Amino acid sequence: TVDPKTASQYAYLFEGIKNATDIQNGKKKPETLGIKAVGKYKLVVTLDRRIPYFNNLMAFGSFFPQNEKAVKKYGSKYGTASKYMVYNGPYIMSGWSGSNLSWKLKKNPYYWDKKNVKLDAVNYSVQKTPSTAYNLYQSNKLDAVALDAEQSKQLKSVNGYALYPRGTTFYIQFNQAKNKYLQNANIRKALSMAINRESLTKVLGGSNTVAHTFTPAKLTTVNGKDYTSLISKSDEAYTYYNKKEAQKYLKQGMKELGVSKLSFKLLSDDTDGAKKSTEAMQSNIQETLPQVSITTQNLPFKTRLARTNALNFDMVVSAWGADFNDPISFLDLLTSTNAQNGGKWSNKEYDKLIAASKTTGSDSERWSNLSKAEGILLKDVGISPLYSSTSAWIVRPEIKGLVNLRDHWDFKYAHVN
Repeated sequence: TVDPKTASQYAYLFEGIKNATDIQNGKKKPETLGIKAVGKYKLVVTLDRRIPYFNNLMAFGSFFPQNEKAVKKYGSKYGTASKYMVYNGPYIMSGWSGSNLSWKLKKNPYYWDKKNVKLDAVNYSVQKTPSTAYNLYQSNKLDAVALDAEQSKQLKSVNGYALYPRGTTFYIQFNQAKNKYLQNANIRKALSMAINRESLTKVLGGSNTVAHTFTPAKLTTVNGKDYTSLISKSDEAYTYYNKKEAQKYLKQGMKELGVSKLSFKLLSDDTDGAKKSTEAMQSNIQETLPQVSITTQNLPFKTRLARTNALNFDMVVSAWGADFNDPISFLDLLTSTNAQNGGKWSNKEYDKLIAASKTTGSDSERWSNLSKAEGILLKDVGISPLYSSTSAWIVRPEIKGLVNLRDHWDFKYAHVN
């Protein structure tokens, strides 16, 4: 992952492990990375500095072990189908071709803790429509199904209905590298304050909640309180709909730029929810700010991502889900050189605070650094948070022990009563 030849967008997560940054920058060889196996059962990781969230990092996919023999044996086919993988967890995947619509998880007879694994198998199937999935649930052919926004409204009082926070924030990135109008902070403030997030979440339906911070609520607890409570409320002001203030900032920004009209393209995905979202924001902005024209562009996910990476956009609706339960999983993205910083917003004080949060030995200082940095991001409208998403499911009540962590299911302790 850290070898620059791989060009991994997640290489930055290894920063703090000995030599990782130098390897990424081509100054040292990959084999000098401070990770080595000692004997059969011990892995030794050497750090350049304290990483307070190190234990959480180890639960993220980029740090999972890989079987070297299997990787070499399968080559480019590795990971493309169930037969081209090896398994060290409670289950083995069976019958997945990479594109088929049904497969199984079978109990792993070699798993170290197999005595505590209750289920012999878990059957997966992909349904093309939510209504089909729910019909199969009602006829006892499925035990758990994801619900769309409409179903979530209708079924919230039904036994088995469950909400799972996804740890995901949807937000607008402004192209500050190529669009001189969006380089103006007053224009960004006006656009952000012209969006009514309350009505946006109603349009989207389901269980989405308004976001006033980049880091989603309920992700991290600090001394018994939600991390987001540490961020100054005054710094969140531009994430609230305010017609009068939006018009004021637009007037200031246009005066500074010497223009009387502005037009922007708002890019997003081509899903039903994304189309509803961009239409609602287009309507919000144009009604609140008549001098601004918004054109919506809804494209397939891969195309949207490619355009974002190529800086071929004005404003883009992006989403980020937590890789682990720490604000740094979000705030790292907006540092000046991070590959995920699609709008190229840059702030020296922000970069300094994020860097300091990674080196301080004091937990209280670290939380202070992170919350101050997030305050700077929100106050400058480096991005504009929109909403956080939650998954709605209906799960057969007799199934116990299921764990859902940010849309990832853990079946180890699942059993049927």
